Amino acid sequence: MQVPLFSSPGSLSPVARFGKRLLYSRPWGRLSGRICQRAGEEMSGFLADFPQGITCIDTGYLRPGFAASYLLVEAGEAVFIDTGPSHAVPLLLTALARKGLAPEAVRAVIVTHVHLDHAGGAGALLHHLPNARLLVHPRGLSHLLDPTRLQAGAEAVYGVARFQEILGGIHPADPDRTQATADQESFSWQGRCLTILHTPGHALHHQCIWDGASGGLFSGDAFGIAYPVFDRGAERLLFPATTPVQFDPEASHRTLDRLAALAPSGIFLTHFGRIPFETRWTGQLHTLLDQWVDLAHRHRGETDPAGLTEALQHSLWAQSVRKSLTVTEAVGREWLDMDCALNAQGLRAWLRRRS
Repeated sequence: MQVPLFSSPGSLSPVARFGKRLLYSRPWGRLSGRICQRAGEEMSGFLADFPQGITCIDTGYLRPGFAASYLLVEAGEAVFIDTGPSHAVPLLLTALARKGLAPEAVRAVIVTHVHLDHAGGAGALLHHLPNARLLVHPRGLSHLLDPTRLQAGAEAVYGVARFQEILGGIHPADPDRTQATADQESFSWQGRCLTILHTPGHALHHQCIWDGASGGLFSGDAFGIAYPVFDRGAERLLFPATTPVQFDPEASHRTLDRLAALAPSGIFLTHFGRIPFETRWTGQLHTLLDQWVDLAHRHRGETDPAGLTEALQHSLWAQSVRKSLTVTEAVGREWLDMDCALNAQGLRAWLRRRS
């Protein structure tokens, strides 16, 4: 099914309840410096430009090269994919202005899922974009309309002061301009078509976006994480995001196969940037998922997650050494320790649901 991005309010899907679980983000240090650049990217400050009117925006969340938003421009109109936290909204508006576009030119904001490093700024950004609609998986819709539980969960993790410092609060989205998506639903603007794919595994409310014009896939967290700091030529450290609280390895495997079957020209990762699609990446993610599930079972009886966290660290560091990636162990730990801790929590949460 294909529908225009600027459909009528009466066409909005009903609000779907998401459940009682809380959503988490990644508590890192503060940002300084520029976006991390990959070979072939045209750099301008915190922006990286790609063909077909695609721009990667470093959202400034926690550190350079950590979390991205994407701006797609077609014939003078635009779409944002993922927003980062509320603190990122001024950067997104600046990126829009640098492209010579007014806020009125944005037709949609699409979030891959409602974890705060991806969608924390969605409601605030929508406020500045009078002609845009916010498109979200139906399981995440209620949380963007009423982010009370999202904020309470994040404040419980970080504390109120730290939450405000790194995330900047969460603003409710306008219900008249927020709509739930359907799997394989297509949206068009200026003749360009984006297709929504519901992709559970990382979270039940996860969706990816296929861009027919570029052949690119905007994968959120469904196709893993690859920080540019680890890149060495064509080699990179790509690993799954198994964070709490809805991670499901079986669903993740199915999603990876579904995405690989598209044979995209490139994968646009929220964490971080574009990587060319190669079938070996899918195999690498499948292998790590299986290894990490096995590690989770081995550490199942432990009350302290430190053992599983350390095992995941060793797993990634061993892969980095095998690929001769040019980082020191200190840099590797600086970048990976938080992800390993959260991935361990997600694996443990999955095991508890199964028991």
